[in-house]
Amino acid sequence: MNTKLVLEDGTSFEGNSFGHRSSISGEVVFATGMTGYPEAFTDPSFAGQILVMTYPIVGSYGVPDKKYWESNKIQISGLIVSTYNSTPSHYQSRMTLQEWLIKERIPALEVRDTRLLTKKIRMHGALLGKIIVGENISFSDPNKENLVSKVSQRNVTYEGTGKRTIVQIDCGTKRNISNCLTKRNVRVITVPWDMNPLHLKEKFDAVLVSNGPGDPTMVPQTIKNVQELMNKKVPMLGICLGNQIIALAAGGKTKKLKFGHRGQNQPCILVGTKRCFLTTQNHGFVVSNVPNGFNQWFINANDRTNEGLIHKNLPIMSVQFHPEANPGPIDTEWIFDYFLKKINEKK
Repeated sequence: MNTKLVLEDGTSFEGNSFGHRSSISGEVVFATGMTGYPEAFTDPSFAGQILVMTYPIVGSYGVPDKKYWESNKIQISGLIVSTYNSTPSHYQSRMTLQEWLIKERIPALEVRDTRLLTKKIRMHGALLGKIIVGENISFSDPNKENLVSKVSQRNVTYEGTGKRTIVQIDCGTKRNISNCLTKRNVRVITVPWDMNPLHLKEKFDAVLVSNGPGDPTMVPQTIKNVQELMNKKVPMLGICLGNQIIALAAGGKTKKLKFGHRGQNQPCILVGTKRCFLTTQNHGFVVSNVPNGFNQWFINANDRTNEGLIHKNLPIMSVQFHPEANPGPIDTEWIFDYFLKKINEKK
């Protein structure tokens, strides 16, 4: 059967299928993480994307129990690896990567020269592509869709107990964000992407705007809701897409990066210091214009792009990276402690 990856510029990479035998289209991006593929594949920020793993061997430790995933299912549209290991060895493995991909109907290819593919994306930028397994299909651009509406939960949910209550706007949140809050004795109320927390009957102390997929300008309702929260001077923390949404709500601007930041080794500098933190990241868009009333909090040490905002007077802040990690370094988990401290100071 004809199995290959085809890019929008006509480049074709022959491959061996080891996932679900179906064709899929999406945006082709790469991630540099050496470990943590179960967490990465279940990160909703990857929705609509065909993910290229730069690490040469994938599948070596199988797939763990669902409690270790970042959502309830695989979120990537397709997977490209150099070499798939079909005989995993790990005491927590519950199935092989191939079994998981087939079960969730995700196509995957072994493409020998993923280095060439990655260099092409770095040179030309993220490209639309399609995995063809038999039937040919058309290209489609996921960034023209409201991907957030597809990955956000539909109902209001409650987790944890504590003196403080934080409402999380679910734009495609990772499970470990809630874990990082509940283990700090915070009650978490999670609401759908388009719900205004001000409409809740319950009282709350702050709002967290989560990570999520795609172009932030595709969620105008969320941006409007965040504007209302800002007008009420509600303490807020944004993570990843949340950083971009807070910027847009405050009058800033965003832009698409050439090939994005995806991996577990992105260095970020705390502005005004020489402190550099290694961070987990997964985004294709970035804040390009800092809104009035805010300062840059972090910048990327590689390309100097914005990695965080902090309000000059109010307890409103955001980071472009993932302080909750999973996978990756936990160097910046202190962000949650800092935010809680600012909430307490406001009280």
